[in-house]
Amino acid sequence: MKTHRGGCHCGRVRFEVDAPAVIEAQTCNCSICSMTAYLHLIVPASRFRLTAGADAIETYTFNTETARHYFCRACGIKSFYVPRSNPTGFSINVRCLDPGTIEAVRVSHFDGRNWELHAEELAHLSVED
Repeated sequence: MKTHRGGCHCGRVRFEVDAPAVIEAQTCNCSICSMTAYLHLIVPASRFRLTAGADAIETYTFNTETARHYFCRACGIKSFYVPRSNPTGFSINVRCLDPGTIEAVRVSHFDGRNWELHAEELAHLSVED
């Protein structure tokens, strides 16, 4: 495990996440992920720490209101959120991680447009080790 650091574009929101140096990430074709080109690294909540900017975060929910999308109020970047597929964990946008601690990123596809048929494919990602 490595401690990766990252944040939003303007730097107000900062976080740390413990994850392997070789990251297993997912792309998703759901309505919001496809529009934002979000690249998911899903982890248990215990491996995520918000280190700055709690006061700069806005929350957006839609549909079932299970997912909590957190955006920087200043620059609009969603660098992490609580996904509907893993409501006990966090999804970190790999594109918002600082360079230097990532050795490689392996990307697989998740069919978020048909979420109900595929949710179990991601469920294990937020389970504590």
